[in-house]
Amino acid sequence: MSRLSQRASDVGYAAGWRLVRRLPASFAGAVFGLGADFAVRRNGAGVRQLRRNLRRVVPQAGPEELDELVRGAMRSYARYWHESFRLPGMDHAAVQRKADDGLTGVENLEAALAEGNGAVVALPHSGNWDVAGLWLVGFTGSFTTVVERLKPESVYRRFVEYRESLGFEIVPADGASAYRVLLQRLRENKIVCLVADRDITGSGVPVTFFGEGTRMAAGPARLAATTGAALLPLGLWFTGDGWGIRIHPRIRVTQRSEVPAATQAMADIFAGDIAAHPTDWHMLQKLWTTDFGDAEDAGAESEEAAAG
Repeated sequence: MSRLSQRASDVGYAAGWRLVRRLPASFAGAVFGLGADFAVRRNGAGVRQLRRNLRRVVPQAGPEELDELVRGAMRSYARYWHESFRLPGMDHAAVQRKADDGLTGVENLEAALAEGNGAVVALPHSGNWDVAGLWLVGFTGSFTTVVERLKPESVYRRFVEYRESLGFEIVPADGASAYRVLLQRLRENKIVCLVADRDITGSGVPVTFFGEGTRMAAGPARLAATTGAALLPLGLWFTGDGWGIRIHPRIRVTQRSEVPAATQAMADIFAGDIAAHPTDWHMLQKLWTTDFGDAEDAGAESEEAAAG
């Protein structure tokens, strides 16, 4: 990004967290929805890539249905940002109670913590993962997650401060140091949450996802294999005025040789939830291996994706 673009990005996020919460929720929601519709009409690189991605998720969709899926997905993505900008100023206890209404599978998390080895919660870029995190803070007190470093540094700091204000423990994604912190938290019988449907390190595990090859983060399964922690995939989506959260049963992984199979199992569970709620999957970036060979620019990595 150019220095001017970085400055504009910083100003935009600062304005979002400062101003959106002061507007009436219905008015701000309508504005974000109109912004999503404008982005669809503009048909930029991210929207074009979103269309490619959704075509894999719903291969039977004709052109008109695919148009509606793209529009719905962009409106869902706009809803995520609208809620995220408002979340620091909302009644967190009320948000946690509402999230609890749409939650299933909490017994899987309770069983993992009862074993005493912690839990690795792996989730895709779906629904509102910050709300899910806020629910988890209410349930356990806190959890640990990793945030990629962004440019400019001021934007990175804003995201760290935002998530820390919700009660998350944030660890910068700086390789071995971050990994050691996550290992320690699991050995303390705590929870580590990792967004895992996209490999941003280049060292992910090959998987088949909606019938095509890609790579997904090896970290969740590797941490579980190393510590004995339970690997719990998480499904996320929006409901009418709330959120759906599904904590899936544990994927058993007890040694490093099982990491590839466990990562494929995680990908299969992600695929099931995404197929059930395709418009709530916010993947505007290249994901499948064949797309990285396309001549057309389908969208550079965005601050939003890295921040997630």
